Amino acid sequence: MKEEMNALERNSTWEIIDKPRDKKNGPIERYKARLVAKGYTQTYGIDYEETFAPVAKMNTVRVVLTLAAHFGWDLHRLDVKNVFLHGNLEEEVYMETPPGFEVQNERNKVCLLKKALYGLKQSPRAWFGRFTKAMVSLGYRQSQGDHTLFIKHSSTGKLTLLLVYVDDMIIAGDDETEKLALKEKLAAQFEMKDLGKLQTSTVPIEQNHRIGSEESVPVEKAQYQRLVGKLIYLSYTRPDIAYAVSVMSQFMHDPRERHMQAVDKILQYLKSNLGKGLLFKREDTLVTWRSKMQDRVSRSSAETKFQALAQGMCEGLGMKIILDDLKVKVDNPVQLYCDNKSAIRIAHNPVQHDRTKHI
Repeated sequence: MKEEMNALERNSTWEIIDKPRDKKNGPIERYKARLVAKGYTQTYGIDYEETFAPVAKMNTVRVVLTLAAHFGWDLHRLDVKNVFLHGNLEEEVYMETPPGFEVQNERNKVCLLKKALYGLKQSPRAWFGRFTKAMVSLGYRQSQGDHTLFIKHSSTGKLTLLLVYVDDMIIAGDDETEKLALKEKLAAQFEMKDLGKLQTSTVPIEQNHRIGSEESVPVEKAQYQRLVGKLIYLSYTRPDIAYAVSVMSQFMHDPRERHMQAVDKILQYLKSNLGKGLLFKREDTLVTWRSKMQDRVSRSSAETKFQALAQGMCEGLGMKIILDDLKVKVDNPVQLYCDNKSAIRIAHNPVQHDRTKHI
């Protein structure tokens, strides 16, 4: 706790002032915010306006990694220490003086927060707002496809990009001088930890499985949810387990022993493949994928495939926006493939026939 309080004091997170008075009768009407643990007492429109966490889209992460592999870029990692303490608050927020910071013989003192603090709903947005201003001042611009991606093209045509995932960052590109300069400039404004260059590092579920909600011994829900949550995150870069994890995530509300055994099987599969991975050709790299149940009931297999085509088209357009921002030339249109002739006919000729008029 002492280390945390010292970090707050070094960062000049607050200043001790006289307790503000109400215009009518003097005593304070209410605190706008309290200590970290009580950030949940904040009221929208009074204590904060918008909230936003700078989390990069996983598709964007994969695009950056794909381009790095294709062009042979080095990837550099950065971590921001005490990330939410760097944001500047726009709202007027007060909190009680924490233990050890009371003013002797002065009971009418509170802390006026000058910077964001852990627990405040606006802290992530305040941090990202300040970081965005810093990046723009260094000549970077935000991608229209993903605002957590910052891009800079030099006069010689070289590219440098930075991707933000809350307090973790990846720097990539072919301009080594600019990458080193960027790290130095960011370290001058924020307390950063340079993690250096990124280090590279039989079936997850039974075929024709019948894992359902059959009656069996319940298991600890929290443990099951933690395991599946970690597997969901891992599936972002391991598409070979995406389907299995998707199946097991359907039982988060009431996991049973049979479900935990299936999760253990996924872990066993991963352990047996520690030194293995999926191999993709450079020009055919898998960047985005999805394995999920559709959110509506289809009346035919053609309608199901047509919905999947629409989702695939949206993914392709989103990727094209990011590639355009990076000035990566895409000569040909994105090709869509479908294994249903009826869905293809509907896409080519969307005439409202009797069986497809609702689509």
